[in-house]
Parts: sequence; structure tokens; C-alpha cells
Amino acid sequence: MLPYSGMPFYTGSLFPPEYQGTTFIAEHGSWNRKDLIGYRIMQVRLENKNPISYEPFIEGWLTNGRVYGRLVDVEVMPDGSLLISDDKNGVVYRVVYET
Repeated sequence: MLPYSGMPFYTGSLFPPEYQGTTFIAEHGSWNRKDLIGYRIMQVRLENKNPISYEPFIEGWLTNGRVYGRLVDVEVMPDGSLLISDDKNGVVYRVVYET
């Protein structure tokens, strides 16, 4: 089990309707395993309040065994964008949906 920090339900209107009610999970990443796991944002889709899928939403902070970031939290902003904090790099990423 990975340590989870941020896990908001999407209530914004910037992303397409199919994102409504899904939740995003910040996987901080393992540190005490030979084969590292996590270091990504996962999306959980729900149906009747039950999870029906658990899939990567954003990856890339773990590439070829090298860690580029450790995610801590995800927040939905009033404009519908997502903020993702990274405590390895001391930054906050803003994610928007563009067509």
C-alpha cells in the first residue's frame, strides 16, 4: 500500500463532464523498496459511489528508476484547474484541460 496524501473529488467545470465526481490521488512514492513504485497522480472513477477504475492520470516523476518528484497533494481550484504539490522539488504544478 502506498501512502496517499491528496484525494479530492473533482467538482470543477474546466475538465469534460466525465471527470465530474472522480477523485485524484497523489502517490508520494516508495522509498524503501528495491523496485520503486508510485510518484504519479492516479484517477479513480466512481459509479454509484463505488470505484470502477483506478488508472494513471499523470506520470513521469519516476522514469527508468530515477525519481524526478514526490507528489504530496492534489487540490481542485475554483476555476476547475488542479494544483499538485511536489515536496522533492518544492513546487506546485497547475493542471488545466485544453481542447
